[in-house]
Amino acid sequence: MSFAVAASAYDRFMGRYSVPLAPQLAELAHVSPGQRVLDVGCGPGALTAELVDRVGADSVSAVDPSESFVSAVEARHPGVSVQRASAEQLPFQQGAFDVALAQLVVHFMADPVAGLREMARVTRPDGVVAACVWDHGGGQGPLSLFWQAAQELDPGVEDESRLAGSRDGHLVELFQAAGLRDVDGTTLSVSVEHPSFDDWWEPYTLGVGLAGAYASGLEPVRQAELRERCRRLLPPAPFTLKTRAWAARGVV
Repeated sequence: MSFAVAASAYDRFMGRYSVPLAPQLAELAHVSPGQRVLDVGCGPGALTAELVDRVGADSVSAVDPSESFVSAVEARHPGVSVQRASAEQLPFQQGAFDVALAQLVVHFMADPVAGLREMARVTRPDGVVAACVWDHGGGQGPLSLFWQAAQELDPGVEDESRLAGSRDGHLVELFQAAGLRDVDGTTLSVSVEHPSFDDWWEPYTLGVGLAGAYASGLEPVRQAELRERCRRLLPPAPFTLKTRAWAARGVV
């Protein structure tokens, strides 16, 4: 899936969850000084920022198919090598990195196994590949309540629960199918406080991702109905959303 939106829109929509998720994925992959690391599907740079803090900008490379996101990472993280590319066709030589990571990306890959194989190809022998995907399938992702309300409004709508890696155990299966060794699966948790309902709702109107595209594409009356359904499902503000991501780590 292509995210043809401004980096600031993505920040407001998903950055509030992806920024606190990034240190956990980097820790899972044992990212440490002296390594060369790759951020696959970097978006506007939530994980990139964490990697820069750990290994320095000169040791970080990043790719994303979105031109606006590539430009944002270039501006936000001088010294990082950023290129426009998909996970399935990484523009690097074999074994170029010690660690390759994909945060909230595998479920949007056109071919997840091919993408993970490419990540393994550009990682040195005994290097690490790691990834995470929100628990859309188990209903504990940050978008789960939105999709519950959307299905009440429109029972035929397709949510993100069937996407690759979004259900328990599937990300591990994808890693194994890609030929990675010693694959371990785990969960990562993020809690985000929302001071008001509008703080939670407004980013859905910016057209980011599948949820944003659905919400922003509704007629005003239907969008207002969806908004009120979401309000009824959420606790009174301020409230904290506790979310979960499936994660996997494998060795090349």
